[in-house]
Amino acid sequence: MKDGDKVMREQLVELLQGKSAHLSFDDAIAGLPPKMRGAKPEGMPHTVWRLVEHMRIAQWDILEFSKDGRHKSPKWPDGYWPGGDAPRDAAQWNQTVKQFRADLKEMMRMVKDKKVDLLAPIPGGQGQTVFREAMLVADHNSYHVAQIVMVRRMLGVWNGD
Repeated sequence: MKDGDKVMREQLVELLQGKSAHLSFDDAIAGLPPKMRGAKPEGMPHTVWRLVEHMRIAQWDILEFSKDGRHKSPKWPDGYWPGGDAPRDAAQWNQTVKQFRADLKEMMRMVKDKKVDLLAPIPGGQGQTVFREAMLVADHNSYHVAQIVMVRRMLGVWNGD
């Protein structure tokens, strides 16, 4: 029988990657035409850009808090959303995607690190644990990945199921 801690870490990483019942971030944005990054379907409050940038900011905030419970979060809600519907240019889009992936990788590294007690309260926090924060990242990302797919479907630029 496998060690429970090892199994928990493996399954948490799998959840963060968007495996099993979840679509990954990379799958959700794959093949999105650049001109559609800032397109907003009728009746939807967000563009793909707004969702991706929001995901990046929120994930970064959760990661930083997980590393240091004294981290100061952006002001809610304005600090968690970009100002416009579209990135300034391809470079801004690429930087956001790159940073999102790097922060997700860092969260997975933290989860895999046996020196990190996943269930210990984060120093400076209010009882939160790295386990809880990793679950929050997975949950938040999954929610917004689904929104990205919905926006793409409504725009007619989704090729998945």
